[in-house]
Amino acid sequence: MRCMAYPKKLLADGEEIQFELRPHWRSLFFPIFWLLVIVGVAAFTMSKLSTWLDDGSAALSVLRWAIAIVALFLLVFLFVRPLIAWLTTQYVFTNRRVIVRTGFIARKGRDMPLSKVNNVMFEHTVFERFFNCGTLMIESASEHGMLVVANVPNVERVQREVYRLHDEDDAYRSARSEMYEAQFRTGQVPAPLLDSDGQPRQVPQVPPAPPLPPGQSAD
Repeated sequence: MRCMAYPKKLLADGEEIQFELRPHWRSLFFPIFWLLVIVGVAAFTMSKLSTWLDDGSAALSVLRWAIAIVALFLLVFLFVRPLIAWLTTQYVFTNRRVIVRTGFIARKGRDMPLSKVNNVMFEHTVFERFFNCGTLMIESASEHGMLVVANVPNVERVQREVYRLHDEDDAYRSARSEMYEAQFRTGQVPAPLLDSDGQPRQVPQVPPAPPLPPGQSAD
């Protein structure tokens, strides 16, 4: 499901990209429609001007420039902007969080840690079912609430993958907590857990417990 390269330097220690997505191509349906309409109308109108006006008239040249400027403005607003928005929108799913990035010059983003995920839902209309896409809704336990990701390709499969990543992240955190607790009880130095490639995972360093005041003993 990988379709683009998210910079690895922006990932945390031990974080790995599982898959990346762009919005479904249906997002370009109306921009392409407007492209064809604007180019067609502009070309037709400019070709007919010579039959409506004299070839040597000043009005003919002015009208041609006016039509070209209006068509260019409409193309930028109705085609170029949505195309750039589609190209610069990223849905990145790692083993730690869900990342959404949008924008080219003015960038916006939102992340949701998998550890905060409470529920993952999806919905799609009849039109979206025909194109196999939909809206992914991820409920969070944090104060930021729900993360809504629109125009997700294969949204049902993505929902299952988010659940799988959440379960794996939860299992990893539980195993790490149990391992640390057992090692601290025996006075051992905590050893890092291994990832799926057999490499040590980076985990936060847990400081040792403070010494007890004189005259007190641990229970």
